[in-house]
Amino acid sequence: MEYPTQENQKDPQRDIVLQSTVFAVERLQVSLRGGETAVRHIVRHPGAVCVLALLDDGRLVTIRNFRIAIGKWMNEFCAGKLEAGEDPLHAAGRELEEETGYQAGSIESLGTFYTSPGFTDELMYAFVARQLRPWPARLELDERIEVVLRTTDEFAELVRTGEVCDAKTLAIFLRWQLANT
Repeated sequence: MEYPTQENQKDPQRDIVLQSTVFAVERLQVSLRGGETAVRHIVRHPGAVCVLALLDDGRLVTIRNFRIAIGKWMNEFCAGKLEAGEDPLHAAGRELEEETGYQAGSIESLGTFYTSPGFTDELMYAFVARQLRPWPARLELDERIEVVLRTTDEFAELVRTGEVCDAKTLAIFLRWQLANT
């Protein structure tokens, strides 16, 4: 079976089968070469940000975040969904403040990547935040987050042992390390 590409796909039939406050699920009926059709379900996501926050002494501001979808605590960098029309740089600062209780004096882009393009169009915007100062955290009612300050070596050891297994956090840590070697 051949799969559709931008070159061979005309106008697929699209239906929203689920609309939530976070994402939508779209059912696509796509034409394949040879006249066959296939149905695909795609998670449509507004995009998100993830922030590697760095204190002046070189420690990383990380979080332990209870993830309801898997029922366990994860070691991560702070992150969150873009609001409608929100600039990713603004969202990075907002998420840093809300989840960690720090405000950044500077935030720089580490680029973008797709989180899981096999089923979603979610685009992740990666940032590094510096010149941090304490700020009131504003967790949402359903968030269970603990802030943990770690050295780069401590965090790298958590990556090596598999205790950091969140893909966005791994990707951003790698990009940041490569940018600083």
